[in-house]
Amino acid sequence: MQTINYKPGLEGVIAVETAISFLDSEKEKIVIRGQDLIELSKHKSYLDVAYLLLEGNLPSPVEKAAFEQQLKENYDVPKEVIDVLKILPQKTHPMDAQRTAISMLGGFDEQIDDRSVAANKKRAIELLGKLPSITVNSYRILQNQDPIQPRADLSYSANFLYMITGKVPTAIEEEIFDRLLLLYIEHEMPNSTFSARVIASTQSDIYGALTGAVASLKGNLHGGANEAVMYMLNDVNNAQSFVNLLKDKLNKKEKIMGFGHRVYMKKMDPRALIMKEALHQLCQQTGDYSLYEKCEAGEKLMEQEKGLFPNLDYYAAPVYWMLGIPIPLYTPIFFSSRTAGLCAHVIEQHEHNRIFRPRVKYIGKPY
Repeated sequence: MQTINYKPGLEGVIAVETAISFLDSEKEKIVIRGQDLIELSKHKSYLDVAYLLLEGNLPSPVEKAAFEQQLKENYDVPKEVIDVLKILPQKTHPMDAQRTAISMLGGFDEQIDDRSVAANKKRAIELLGKLPSITVNSYRILQNQDPIQPRADLSYSANFLYMITGKVPTAIEEEIFDRLLLLYIEHEMPNSTFSARVIASTQSDIYGALTGAVASLKGNLHGGANEAVMYMLNDVNNAQSFVNLLKDKLNKKEKIMGFGHRVYMKKMDPRALIMKEALHQLCQQTGDYSLYEKCEAGEKLMEQEKGLFPNLDYYAAPVYWMLGIPIPLYTPIFFSSRTAGLCAHVIEQHEHNRIFRPRVKYIGKPY
């Protein structure tokens, strides 16, 4: 008789030892290399935390400037990648286009079989440099628009937002978009990170690992939730209508995206609270608080009715919207920001590797 401890969805199972990050739900901390991500978001930029993930320490001003310059030197995407994006079917999802482009980059790496830390860090910088162009231009091409060129005179985050909207962002827009990238940068062991590490554990290359992570993140139970939230918000005109919509979904026992989290069971995702404040800031700029009012009303209802709290996607979605970002780009941007964390995990997996090979609980016909 087979004796096995079965955990559906691997809930609570410790899969790896890592020095990269940890979700301490009791202390409400997201730990990144020993630092509190929420505190980092108050004083540091996306590039500070990307550097922390890859190098293990926060950069000095000189190191940060050199890091950003390295990224800018890798902004350009091979013409062949752009050419392939142009022949994809027009109904292709932007995540699928993003996945195709990342996979293609492996063909341009002449040292692809080198799994050393130094080689993988170099690839991580190249990927971080190219992801804004890949993300934005894959979407533009699918919309029959010409690719847009990155601007090295802008900061990394300002350039990313410029490429999306076609206009140089204001200081507050740049600050909020950078903070949004930072909050999505790393989150311990969600499905996409686990997928990347499983692939990397076979000694597959970093491009293959990230390609698998894109496929995982596309699912609406993971990254696609932010898109679903925005479609819900746009379905109604005011807070009461949004409450009615959510009540109707609850009555039909439909899953409501943007609420609940496998780790944050009894409190709000601390990253969501920061984006809630950012949404209020953006509403102040326009004088239109309707999105904020809808979100807050939905938050109160879900706590009362289900004891569920917002996760990051719930408040990130309207922030994306107010920054002028098209809904189909929400999840690709999520992936772009998470690339730093994913690369750190692939590097760690290659450095301390054991191939993943779980077992099953057999429930088939007797034998």
